[in-house]
Amino acid sequence: MAKMGKKWIVLCSAAIGALYATEYIATQSQASAAQPSAVYQSADPISNAQVSSTVTAKIYKNGTYTGMGSNRRGSIQVDVTLNNDKITDVVISDFAMHYSESDVVGLPDEVLQYQSAQVDNVSGATYSTRAFEDAVQNALDQARNS
Repeated sequence: MAKMGKKWIVLCSAAIGALYATEYIATQSQASAAQPSAVYQSADPISNAQVSSTVTAKIYKNGTYTGMGSNRRGSIQVDVTLNNDKITDVVISDFAMHYSESDVVGLPDEVLQYQSAQVDNVSGATYSTRAFEDAVQNALDQARNS
């Protein structure tokens, strides 16, 4: 490669420049497409009042639902109580995991705090944590309005 002709240098430089320009243009068009569009709010107080008085539909039916989560390390069953789209109680009703239940006793409180099946992973009890999350999600899926 000691002797590279001027033609090759020019050709390679042109190819690199063309690739760079193509990527730059593609990136710029994607960035402009991702720009948030302006949101206009009506100055008409009547239409604003109509929008704010709209009732939001409930996501979940009230009641207590039993969910099951399992994996290769065992299974967990939970009872999840819902009232007005809020998780009001979570109880581990059956624990058949390889590890001790004491590792996951704090998870029901996290569900109440986060109002979600997603909880913080318990170090050393990852399978139990995942089975618990699956059980809570299973109960929430049963409670979901169709």
